Amino acid sequence: MQTIKIAGVPEHFNLPWHIAIENGDFKDVGIDLQWTDIPEGTGKMCQMLRDGETDIAVILTEGIVKDIVGGNPSKIVQIYVESPLIWGIHVAAASNYKNLSDLENSKVAISRFGSGSQLMAYVNANNEGWNIKNLQFEVVNTIDGAVIALTNGVADYFMWEHFMTKPLVDKGVFRRVADCPTPWPSFVIAVRDEVLHNHPNIITQILEVINSTTLHFKEIPSIDKTLAEKYHQKIEDIQKWLSLSEWSQESLSEKVLNKIQNQLLELKIVEKKVTFMEIVKVF
Repeated sequence: MQTIKIAGVPEHFNLPWHIAIENGDFKDVGIDLQWTDIPEGTGKMCQMLRDGETDIAVILTEGIVKDIVGGNPSKIVQIYVESPLIWGIHVAAASNYKNLSDLENSKVAISRFGSGSQLMAYVNANNEGWNIKNLQFEVVNTIDGAVIALTNGVADYFMWEHFMTKPLVDKGVFRRVADCPTPWPSFVIAVRDEVLHNHPNIITQILEVINSTTLHFKEIPSIDKTLAEKYHQKIEDIQKWLSLSEWSQESLSEKVLNKIQNQLLELKIVEKKVTFMEIVKVF
């Protein structure tokens, strides 16, 4: 039995992994896949890949592309979720900010530097025609940290996945002023180079198992109820989220990678572009 460590956010997108693990699908092919929830998100997982604390990360596309360009010894092996991630832009419920335009030159809460919440703040600012040099950041680590920061006025707004944050909107903790979808597939599967070199067949088997699970995920009986209960969501919100979400069993294409790198370069999030083969491993 080969032990492989995998990390991902504790969000509804990753339920297929938990289902496959609980069903023993990985153990059936001789793999002990050990999952770790990372509420801090992509920036933390990039560091875990660099430090060898995890072998695989289910991670935001723009975040891992940035970190591989910056020297992370890992490769993207596949797209995991093809559909864009819908980032809600949230303020404290009692905030004086009413519209997205009000947030120009205010302070954004981010989970950590290099995280999706930071990178998408740049994307959103660029979309709105704001000067990205004026962006100010407050590191809050997790969504709970963001609640404290926004409520106490330490930061002004926070970008996080629309549906996972909606319970806080429904409770009157946050108010959502807008959405900002990613202009590329939301999640990819990244693997450390050392693991790819030493266990290529194991990685192939892991992809086969998860692809078999995601291919039929939406067809699982009462999957909407299961998701709603597990992630404390309203059933109608989960049903809407499911209708918008598409999992993938395909590699990241050179065309899509170029689009991502070009935008990161334009926003000065990266200082250079690297080759397709330096970022993507095609089996």
